[in-house]
Amino acid sequence: MKVTLVGAGPGGVGLLTLRGLEVLQAADVVLYDRFVSDDILAVIPDSAEKIDVGKHAGRHPVPQDAINTLLLERAKEGKNVVRLKGGDPFVFARGGEELELLAENNIPFEVVPGVTSAVAAATYAGIPITHRDYASSFHVITAHAKNNEPIDIDFDALVKLDGTLVFLMGASVIDDICEKCLLAGMDKDIPAAVVENAAANNQRKFLGTVATLPQIAKANNVESPAVIIIGKVCRFATRYDWFDRKPLRGKRIVVVSIKYRTSKLSNALRELGCDVVEIPYLKIVPLIATNDTLTDKLKNIKDYSWLVFTSGVGVNIFFDYLKEALIDIRGLINVKIACVGMETEKEVNKRGIKVEYVPDEYNGAALGRGLSILVKNGERALIAGAKDGDRDLTDVLTETGVAFDDVPIYEKVRDDKTASAVINDFDFAAFTSPSAVKGFAEIFVSMDFGKIKAVCIGEKTASAARALGMEVYVSTEAAVGSMVEKIMELSA
Repeated sequence: MKVTLVGAGPGGVGLLTLRGLEVLQAADVVLYDRFVSDDILAVIPDSAEKIDVGKHAGRHPVPQDAINTLLLERAKEGKNVVRLKGGDPFVFARGGEELELLAENNIPFEVVPGVTSAVAAATYAGIPITHRDYASSFHVITAHAKNNEPIDIDFDALVKLDGTLVFLMGASVIDDICEKCLLAGMDKDIPAAVVENAAANNQRKFLGTVATLPQIAKANNVESPAVIIIGKVCRFATRYDWFDRKPLRGKRIVVVSIKYRTSKLSNALRELGCDVVEIPYLKIVPLIATNDTLTDKLKNIKDYSWLVFTSGVGVNIFFDYLKEALIDIRGLINVKIACVGMETEKEVNKRGIKVEYVPDEYNGAALGRGLSILVKNGERALIAGAKDGDRDLTDVLTETGVAFDDVPIYEKVRDDKTASAVINDFDFAAFTSPSAVKGFAEIFVSMDFGKIKAVCIGEKTASAARALGMEVYVSTEAAVGSMVEKIMELSA
């Protein structure tokens, strides 16, 4: 029984602390805020109860008192409870109030700091929040008063400090903030910036002066969450801009994926500055907890000459099973390994194991044709893959007389949470399998598929996309890196 306040940081999972990730993955219950990103929510175990307690300006579906009570009630049930808050729990996030009721009831708690948007917004905007020549201090001010009362800030004192002023929760009162800075004697030409969705790949940054920023924000429809930065250091926002120079900044790409750990493709695109909308159309359910068939096969692994993997997911689940079942990996010493493609091979290589065979074409039929030559008479192959997966591999092996056992170690189950997904205004859709194309079509039945530019990992996936009338582009190799290269090429 414990409650942990975790700072989620300002945006994606990349700025979540390691301790925060560790706590989330052990949670029984998670109460999360409005601005916690989808990729952070994705690391929460499916078994955990997830409660949205997000607040919007002027609208609090779950009042603060109710949040405090929920934390106490779930903790008293003996659960590990996480209160997941945007930014840092103690920086204008009411973390202290949420601990008060816990302290009164002797409930153990911990607080995990998070990266506050007050600093992250400046960093991602190319603004050094302090500078030896221009600002020896910075000051973080909330522009949101209790009960929506007028903000009560000593602007005279702030302006005299001559440091960098950072206002949180001020998008709706930017006019008032800038006006009061001017009335307090601030030079009208002092540089200023407003950063919307700080540190996320849909971040927008607008520059001006303390006199012009309100009009600039209004003209560009700046909305919450936004951070206002006023001070001489804002003059560096163009020179030191590293984030907006990423090659895929401004591009929005839909990645249709399987919900299992993290998507390599999504991560690679985000690293290049792309705004990624991830649609996990399927989720992976391991079939190893009570997999007596797999246990029996592994006990007699000497009966097999080849171990065959048809996906990276299968590799991870297989070796996780060996670890959990305390099965010595050295039992595989005389078994050759074959993989369907480069990405699957990489997952095996991570275990320090060499792969003996990968076909030139990354598909099940090609893998089967290669194994029909490599598996000798009297030898047998063990396939560890998906239940009801692509049958091309087993069909070819059967036709060519290769002896094999096909043991499903996971199944793909429709993720019903994506049924209500809504997407629009994207540049490309990226597909890594024919089933991803099928899942996309089932979710977005009313979409005009003819307007979609589809980037596909191979010809089989491309055929599925063409059948729907999509404009199709195929990566040179059936690998995530090659898909990224194709997207870069198309975006140039």
